[in-house]
Amino acid sequence: MHVPRRFLPPLPWLSAFESVARLESVTEAAVELDLTQGAVSRQIQKLEDQLDVALFHREKRRLTVTPAGRAYAVEVQKALSGVANATLALKANPEGGLLELAILPAFGAHWLAPRLPTFLAEYPGVTLNLATRTAPFEFAIDQFHAAIHFGQDDWPGTQSLKLMDEEVVPVAAPSICGGVLTMGQLKTLPLLQLQTRSWAWQQWFERQGQNYRPSKGIAFDQFATMLQATVFGAGAALMPRYLVEADLAKGTLVSDPNASRTSLGAYYLVWPDALNDHPPIVALRTWAADQVSKASA
Repeated sequence: MHVPRRFLPPLPWLSAFESVARLESVTEAAVELDLTQGAVSRQIQKLEDQLDVALFHREKRRLTVTPAGRAYAVEVQKALSGVANATLALKANPEGGLLELAILPAFGAHWLAPRLPTFLAEYPGVTLNLATRTAPFEFAIDQFHAAIHFGQDDWPGTQSLKLMDEEVVPVAAPSICGGVLTMGQLKTLPLLQLQTRSWAWQQWFERQGQNYRPSKGIAFDQFATMLQATVFGAGAALMPRYLVEADLAKGTLVSDPNASRTSLGAYYLVWPDALNDHPPIVALRTWAADQVSKASA
């Protein structure tokens, strides 16, 4: 998110303010900053003039932080610490750094996690933090560097790399469909759904050439829970094939053998335009592109 420059006071002003607010002494702040007391006082005065807010009470030759100044000092201290830490990290590891990545739980567990050791081996300087997000979010608010996104390549203000299409299959426990799942049976069974994909069954039936509007069934926030409910006979579920291949092979789930192969979306690695040259992002997308190339070879 771009911040207008009029809201960004010069760093020397902020440093002088933070130092005086913390030490509660212009004299000590001047020694710490290697400036004269007059220079420190002038920088604080310029900051107050720009903000049009009194940051200190002035009593004779003593400055006391105002309540507004104290609250502002806390945020300025955080910001200056962030800049200092980022500078130290960059100097120590110019090709690495921190990468905060939002992932989808099922895809993260089944596609990303098994491949992570190769990424960490190739880019040991990158510190990778993973957090699950199943609902849409804004990069500027959640402070992620990148995300794995399902759907279409339509995330505003970002660039992307397609990882894979997702083929979905209808599945059910043999006990509730007589051992074979058919289109007719699907229309009579409870249809379980993912909260973030409430439209999936409707689209799937349309892709099968069926004019059928499914009623709403039990909604789950994650595939893992929905899969277990399906195995135990709660209803039929529309699942990514890569998540149910083992159950189909074991016979704990069955699918409709006559259904056409259907994809309702794809997985993308997405990152904000502003971070396109961020070294950890470059490392992640380079590695991910190599993984995609190997999978399609």
